[in-house]
Amino acid sequence: MQDFQCAWALESVTDFTRKILSACARIPYGKFETYSSLAAMAGKPMACRAVGGALGRNPLPILIPCHRVMAAKGIGGFSAGLDWKRRLLAIEAGLPQSFSDSMQSP
Repeated sequence: MQDFQCAWALESVTDFTRKILSACARIPYGKFETYSSLAAMAGKPMACRAVGGALGRNPLPILIPCHRVMAAKGIGGFSAGLDWKRRLLAIEAGLPQSFSDSMQSP
């Protein structure tokens, strides 16, 4: 399954975090955005680091696919660890498991 259709509540997060997570939830399967593009979507184009913090507080990391957010010059971070981020990205790209094991951060 590639698309989840369910309701969730984000009352426990700030307005900025809610904007970031909502924008992240709209990233299509197999695609990605950058921290800076999500910052711009939230109306705070200079808040790239704050975007990383907001994504790190994502209470639903599979339903709100924060693994699809990359740094401008690399893979970026992931609350569950970079091994998981690489595996999820490889699955979405249709790559074999051996490829995700060989993906390296710059």
